[in-house]
Amino acid sequence: MKHVVSNSITARSRHDPETKELAVFFNETLGFCPNSVWTMQRRPAISKTFINLNKAVMANEGRVTSALNRLIAWVSSNAKGCRYCQAHAIRAAERYGAEQKQLDNIWEYRTYPGFSAVERAALDFSLAASQIPNAVDASIKKNLHEFWDDGEIVKMLGVISLFGYLNRRNDNTATTLEDDAIDSGKQFLRKHRFEVGKHQ
Repeated sequence: MKHVVSNSITARSRHDPETKELAVFFNETLGFCPNSVWTMQRRPAISKTFINLNKAVMANEGRVTSALNRLIAWVSSNAKGCRYCQAHAIRAAERYGAEQKQLDNIWEYRTYPGFSAVERAALDFSLAASQIPNAVDASIKKNLHEFWDDGEIVKMLGVISLFGYLNRRNDNTATTLEDDAIDSGKQFLRKHRFEVGKHQ
């Protein structure tokens, strides 16, 4: 697929200074700054706002841990079919301490015993909220509220919404997937034939 906007290398050579400074945040989360941020910086107000929103939404707060945030992001990205974001989310989940058995069995979170009922409620919400049309029904709401309070649900919805933006953005721009993210995708998602696809 031809890129809607040119990718990474050209963009990287023309850093917006403020974006470059803020982007250091991703060295912790992923080990590198995503190529998607380098394309966003063509409009620095977007890249800077995005990074600050990402930091706020993905912060480790209470029971919605950094690892669970990233698993929620992965389920949301899987529902949308965005390979770029799937690879990033699973890589970040590993870096933030998700258990190996969860990383290896994320596709089967509904049935695999390594996921608790509390985690399943959050991941079911992520899956339903990420579908078009929206699939959040009374049963999902009831189950979610059985385990999580309103503030925690706001937090989860922030992750789902953030990745809705990223899924649209990276699928439409066919953002080039970084080597480290490809390695993570192949390592944890290979049993379901992870492919780089358009993100070459």
